[in-house]
Amino acid sequence: MTLIADLFLRKGADRRLRGGHLWVYSNEVDTKRSPLGGFEPGDIVGVRSADGVLLGSAYMEPQALICARLYAPAEGQTLSTGLFYQRLETALAGRDAVFTQPFYRLVYGDSDLLPGVVIDRFGPYLVVQLNNAGIERHRQPLLEALQKLLSPEGILLRGDSRSRRESGLAEDSEVVLGSVPDQVPLEENGVRFLAPVHAGQKTGWFYDHRMARARLAPWVAGKSVLDVYSYIGGWGIQAGSFGADRVCCIDSSATALEGVMVNAALNNIADKVSVRQGSAPETMKQMISEGLTYDVVILDPPAFIQRRKDIKKGVTAYRRINELGLRLLNTGGLLVSGSCSMHLARSDLMLAMQQAAVRAGCQLRVVEQGAQGPDHPVHPAIPETEYLKAVFARKL
Repeated sequence: MTLIADLFLRKGADRRLRGGHLWVYSNEVDTKRSPLGGFEPGDIVGVRSADGVLLGSAYMEPQALICARLYAPAEGQTLSTGLFYQRLETALAGRDAVFTQPFYRLVYGDSDLLPGVVIDRFGPYLVVQLNNAGIERHRQPLLEALQKLLSPEGILLRGDSRSRRESGLAEDSEVVLGSVPDQVPLEENGVRFLAPVHAGQKTGWFYDHRMARARLAPWVAGKSVLDVYSYIGGWGIQAGSFGADRVCCIDSSATALEGVMVNAALNNIADKVSVRQGSAPETMKQMISEGLTYDVVILDPPAFIQRRKDIKKGVTAYRRINELGLRLLNTGGLLVSGSCSMHLARSDLMLAMQQAAVRAGCQLRVVEQGAQGPDHPVHPAIPETEYLKAVFARKL
């Protein structure tokens, strides 16, 4: 596909792109020279400054606030199989430099110069998410490049992301190459799991907290552990495998908790793992009333803040869940508080934790902090690519 047109920006609207950003907002476009109504999702354009300087190549999303996304800064490039292959090869080299096994996020959107694309690798299987109509139009050359580079046994295309739903796109999932089992094996920090890639959350697994989960090891040996919002046990099963005496996992999904026990058995720790199904806040309140306490409490909730307008309400939600966690935590114990809300600053998470400590009548001292792993690289010009926080704090 060739560059079909130029997308001209208004005077002065090129500053962010010259600084390395990859997004073009609709209000930055000179719509007299480049009417947005003249483009279709996925159209390839050369983005130009008001004085005609080429800023890069992008694909269009003309109906969206972010109406164009650059994939080739400062270059005129088609979004071809060859370009996809180059991008994938670079992403693969970055992962293989730090991971000894093929279990990781292979592509993390803008950070890998493949905006809108998420690919998780599970050994011979790939799970792909194409999160807007613009990139979906180019799925065939992307799939061809993946086959050429990795020769996978199967590729699953998951269409049930929030961004696709908000864009009105089809949410169906389909196997587009070979076959992909309902449950695929993976290994993280030496611990084995089966991930439900067809029906599970997101791609079936969350690789992002990998580094923080590895840091559980020195804190959990011989201890009791509570894993809240456990999903299929990413934190709890690793804690058990690292030597915890007992682990309890809380999740609202019975299917997820079935996965916890499958993964416990897979690692020969089923005898020390238990589960409780229900809303996290209500279940934790019930456990407090039962007088239960733990040496380590892990809180890894879904994003309480989806948009900027939700920040105040979201911070309150983080404070409340951390207060409940502290009430279940033994003095001297460790609270692990996570957040995947991009709009929540790390300082605001710590403030919520401190407010929770005041309400729970205790003190906190932060002893470690974690962030997303190297398979979720942060683009320095795009703050939105940095979203994950994990704070380890002792209760005093």
